Amino acid sequence: MVARNQSDRRRIAVLDDDPTGSQCVHDVSVVTTVDADAIAAGLSAPASTCFVLTNTRALDEAEAVARTRDAARAVLTLGLDGPVDLVSRSDSTLRGHVLAEADAIADVYEQETGHAVDGIVFCPAMMEAGRTTRNDIHYARVAGEDIPVGDTEFAGDTTFGYRSSNLRDFLREKSGDESIPVSSIALDTIRTGGVDAVAALLREASGRQWIVVNATEYADLETVVLAIRTVQSEGRHFVFRSGPSLVRPLAGLSGTQPLIGPEIPARTGLGLHGLIAVGSHVGLTSRQVARAAELGGISTVEIDVPTVLGDGRDEHLADVVRRIREGLAAADMLVYTSRTLVTAEDPSASLALSVRVSNALVSVVKAVRDAPAWVVAKGGITSHEVAVDALGIRRARVVGQFLPGQISLLEPVEAPGDVMGTPYVVFPGNVGGDDALAIVITVMRDATRPDPHELEGDTA
Repeated sequence: MVARNQSDRRRIAVLDDDPTGSQCVHDVSVVTTVDADAIAAGLSAPASTCFVLTNTRALDEAEAVARTRDAARAVLTLGLDGPVDLVSRSDSTLRGHVLAEADAIADVYEQETGHAVDGIVFCPAMMEAGRTTRNDIHYARVAGEDIPVGDTEFAGDTTFGYRSSNLRDFLREKSGDESIPVSSIALDTIRTGGVDAVAALLREASGRQWIVVNATEYADLETVVLAIRTVQSEGRHFVFRSGPSLVRPLAGLSGTQPLIGPEIPARTGLGLHGLIAVGSHVGLTSRQVARAAELGGISTVEIDVPTVLGDGRDEHLADVVRRIREGLAAADMLVYTSRTLVTAEDPSASLALSVRVSNALVSVVKAVRDAPAWVVAKGGITSHEVAVDALGIRRARVVGQFLPGQISLLEPVEAPGDVMGTPYVVFPGNVGGDDALAIVITVMRDATRPDPHELEGDTA
C-alpha cells in the first residue's frame, strides 16, 4: 500500500480528537497545532501520514465543528501534489462528536476539491484493545470477554453517552434521524467476496452515505482499504470516521514489536526520574495506578479536585509543584487528580468542569517540565493539554508503542529547549490491562537509568 500511495502521491491526514489515535502506527508525524507550516512539514513527502491534534473531544459540538473545519481546510489548501485522505479519528468506544465532525470534514472536502463525498467510512475498530465489529455490533473486550459496547462503562460517559451497540442503530440514535442513509460491509463479503465484492458495495454509495465496516482483524481492514483504493481510482470520494486501526492499512504500515528501553531516544544518567500525570477517571486507570504503585520507587501527589474548583486553587497547586520538584530528586513522581468525580447535570457543564480540572494538572506539569527525564500523561484530554500547553510540543515523531498497538511514545521534533530530548508517553484512559502503567514505567526506567554495574566499571 505504501508503494501505491507513493505512485498516487497520496497523503493521509488524520484529524485526531485527542492524542491517542497514533497507537497503531509508527514513524509518522504528530502536529499539535492547526498551523499550515507544521502540517506541511508532516505531509511533505508522498505517502506520508500526519496526525493533526484537534482535541475536539474536549470541546462542545459547535467549537468542535469549527476547529475540525479549520483543520480540514488547512490540509486541503496546502497545495499538495496529490490527493489526501481525510480521517476523523476518534474513540474506539464511540465517544466523541461522531456525526458532526464527519459532516464538517465532508463539507470542507466538497468546498475545497469540488468533488461530492460519496460515502463516510465508519470503522471504530482498535484490534489490539479488542474493539471489533461483527454483524454491525461493536464490541469492547473487558476482562477477556467481548462485551457489546453499549453495555460497557464507556457508554455511560457523562458527555458522550449512548445506548446502541449496533453501529447502524448508533448512528440513528446520535443523529435523531431514522432515515439517515447507512449501509454496511459484512465480514462474509470481505472474507468470501474479497476486494471485488467490497468495491461493488462502495460503488453504490452516494450522498454521504455512512458505510459501517465490520472487522475483527487487520486482514479485514486491508481488504477494505484495497477496495477503497480501487474505487478512488475510478473517481469515487470518501472521508473517514475511524478508531486507531484503520489508519494503519490506509498508510500502508505494518505492526511493530513493543518498545524496549534501548530503542527509546532518551536522556540517560544516574538518578534521572520520571513524571506520571494522571487525569483519567475510568475504573481501569485507577487499577493501573494502584498496580504501578506496587513497583516501588514512586511517590504520589494528589491534586484535590474540590480545592481546585474552589478558592484555594493557587496555593494548593503551588504546594503540589513544590512537592514534585523535591520528590523528583529521589523517585519517580505520580501526580493525579482526586478520584472523586465531580459532574454537573448538563453535559456541557460536566465537560467544562473536566477541562478546568485538566488545566490544573497541566499547569503543574508546565511548572516542573525541566525536571523529569521522561513524562507520561494518562487520559485523552489530559495528554493533549500536557503536550500542547505544558510541554509546548508543536511537532513530534511517533517512535512506537509499549504494548501491541497501544500506548504511544512521542519524540519531540519542535518544542522548547527544556523539552527537547524528553520522551513523552501518550497513555489513553481506557486501554491496557491492570499492569500496563507499570510496564510503561519499567521500560522508561530501563531507557533512562544506566546499569549500575556499567557505571562501576567505568569508574574503575
